[in-house]
Amino acid sequence: MIWVVLMMAILLPQSLAHPGFFTSIGQMTDLIHNEKDLVTSLKDYIKAEEDKLEQIKKWAEKLDRLTSTATKDPEGFVGHPVNAFKLMKRLNTEWSELENLILKDMSDGFISNLTIQRQYFPNDEDQVGAAKALFRLQDTYNLDTNTISKGNLPGVQHKSFLTAEDCFELGKVAYTEADYYHTELWMEQALRQLEEGELSTVDKVSVLDYLSYAVYQQGDLDKALLLTKKLLELDPEHQRANGNLVYFEYIMSKEKDANKSASGDQSDQKTAPKKKGIAVDYLPERQKYEMLCRGEGIKMTPRRQKRLFCRYHDGNRNPKFILAPAKQEDEWDKPRIIRFHDIISDAEIEIVKDLAKPRLRRATISNPVTGALETVHYRISKSAWLSGYEDPVVSRINMRIQDLTGLDVSTAEELQVANYGVGGQYEPHFDFARKDEPDAFRELGTGNRIATWLFYMSDVSAGGATVFPEVGASVWPKKGTAVFWYNLFASGEGDYSTRHAACPVLVGNKWVSNKWLHERGQEFRRPCTLSELE
Repeated sequence: MIWVVLMMAILLPQSLAHPGFFTSIGQMTDLIHNEKDLVTSLKDYIKAEEDKLEQIKKWAEKLDRLTSTATKDPEGFVGHPVNAFKLMKRLNTEWSELENLILKDMSDGFISNLTIQRQYFPNDEDQVGAAKALFRLQDTYNLDTNTISKGNLPGVQHKSFLTAEDCFELGKVAYTEADYYHTELWMEQALRQLEEGELSTVDKVSVLDYLSYAVYQQGDLDKALLLTKKLLELDPEHQRANGNLVYFEYIMSKEKDANKSASGDQSDQKTAPKKKGIAVDYLPERQKYEMLCRGEGIKMTPRRQKRLFCRYHDGNRNPKFILAPAKQEDEWDKPRIIRFHDIISDAEIEIVKDLAKPRLRRATISNPVTGALETVHYRISKSAWLSGYEDPVVSRINMRIQDLTGLDVSTAEELQVANYGVGGQYEPHFDFARKDEPDAFRELGTGNRIATWLFYMSDVSAGGATVFPEVGASVWPKKGTAVFWYNLFASGEGDYSTRHAACPVLVGNKWVSNKWLHERGQEFRRPCTLSELE
């Protein structure tokens, strides 16, 4: 029974998880302006308080001089009729005015502004989402906690640092999510900064409390015991640490006895469980996907590379592009991925973004079983849909896609605009519906997604590539360009090599817009072949 009690005592205080996400740079820039407004309001409040204190100080100095003189000869002082009158006036009127001044609340304007702005503030979900974004970037781009804490990220314009308290809070978020791998990393970083002499509201005892438990949960009992002893050196009366110490020593003695009773070679083997590290992932190509995001992994052979060309494309003698052909570049051969350069102007990009910004909502996916739209942890962005009839620019962009691809856009989906903030991503997925998803696009009545057109509407300082893990292709964002590929073979069968992902944005802001073209209307534009894989 005592060991059940000790096991319960080992648990740290729990807090609720809020799986929210902060997905839009546009939303965060609005918060910057809101905070600037609050700072201005706060400074106004400080100025008002300073003015108030200055008035009170002048009163005190004046009365100090007056009372100093009066107390030297009280009878003589009040014997003067003017002094007597002024004494009555001060005590009856002026001290009341001073009292009212002291009691006057100068914070009304600031509190009122703060109350109005608070409705736009992020909540617990957003804070947790921002922390998870850091963990995601840390894993994807192989960043250590010290690099992140010191702000040494590629492409940064505004260097920022994490305090020991910030690191501690990140560790607590990971702990709440039962992510003991990241709990250990960030608690160790907090401890490291404290030991380097950083002044903080967080103490080493609190950090070691979380850290020792996270290490224990990953199976490193020796380290957990060492950290617990270190904690008790700082706080010998720590109740949970004392309980943990007894429990850890008991477990280790049990393991030692088990080792002694083991025979032959088995007795020489270590029985302590290995560290679990990052939890087993549902994504089979995780390692390849993250390598491609870092610019590593599969590279095209020189022989294949020689087959890729740049060319001018006139849209099969389309009148709009005969005199001013589009610049086209082969990015990959199988599947064939083509990039169009200078295909959307800065002015058009700004109009599309302005149309989309008021409508940006958390991006959803269609549930393959129910068909319902839902948010998922592997797609973290905000998106909006624009119809061609809303603005001439959107209509012109749609026709440009039709002219360059030769595909009918009348059956295509609306132009989807997406904004990926820091950590924003879309993990490996297919754009087309597989055979086990026969109802995916039934409501549209236009068949499967035959092709994808993707505009890059911003440059990205670091990260944010579009990668194809099945073949090892990485396509990097470049403002004003677009990439195009077919999701289906001409036979109508899905091309599984087009499985792709949007890598997390490490530094910067990523704007894209895409057009999904469907089978209906393409019967004579892209005739069906007899071979399934052609």
